[in-house]
Amino acid sequence: MKRKLLVLLPMIMMSLLGFSQKSMEVGLFGGVSYYLGDLNPGKQFSQIGFSYGLVGRYNLDSRWAFRLNILQGTIKGDDEVSKANLDRMLKFESKITEFSAIMELNFLDYITGSTRQYVAPYVFVGVGVFWFNPKVDGVELKDMGTEGQNVAFDGRSPYKTFSFAMPFGIGFKYSLTKKLGFAVEWGMRKTLTDYIDDVSETYYLDGESINPNNSAQVLSDPTMKHKPGMMRGDKKTKDWYSFVGVTITYKFNLFKHYRCNDFGTRKKY
Repeated sequence: MKRKLLVLLPMIMMSLLGFSQKSMEVGLFGGVSYYLGDLNPGKQFSQIGFSYGLVGRYNLDSRWAFRLNILQGTIKGDDEVSKANLDRMLKFESKITEFSAIMELNFLDYITGSTRQYVAPYVFVGVGVFWFNPKVDGVELKDMGTEGQNVAFDGRSPYKTFSFAMPFGIGFKYSLTKKLGFAVEWGMRKTLTDYIDDVSETYYLDGESINPNNSAQVLSDPTMKHKPGMMRGDKKTKDWYSFVGVTITYKFNLFKHYRCNDFGTRKKY
């Protein structure tokens, strides 16, 4: 019995190795980014900006992969463009820098470099942290305290320009060559902040008393016709942002692959 186990064990291990696909892929991401929030409540792909980044993927097997992203993109919002609230006439622009860890699940077996398992749709979900800094014409809105944060109106304090997000989305992979992989994906980010656009709660100034020469006051209420306590944004809903684009990756094999019936002969996929 022991002799049989000694013979079968190496064969079983080699068989498992033959079906494993432990490899690393590194590459570049390029595409567009956009935002959803108070200044754009629901229109996808509105006021898109350019995005780019680095991607590192560890393929656990032909179905599962772990990925790290470092991405940066530009997002914008404008009441005049979205028609969300023309009585408000607020706008912003911000750079988003994200670091995220993501798990991917392929719906089909996929191996970069394979001549059989070379294409697969996939879904992904993960966690991330990101940094933002809303501006108007180069002016950093956080410093202006546009909702009374600088004067502690209604107990408010300045918000942080970093937060956490949950990335999730769908994509499609295609193996270009033995070493090059291609993917296109659409990913949304649910965030834990409502200040990506510098809009969340209420006005804090009487619009009629705003000094037109005071930029901080004007940026808080460009139409100068609101009263303290009137709704400026909806603090019950958090902001979203999205990265949509393509990745080109290069594959590095981490383990050599063997098939049991090759008895030690290397077999490439």
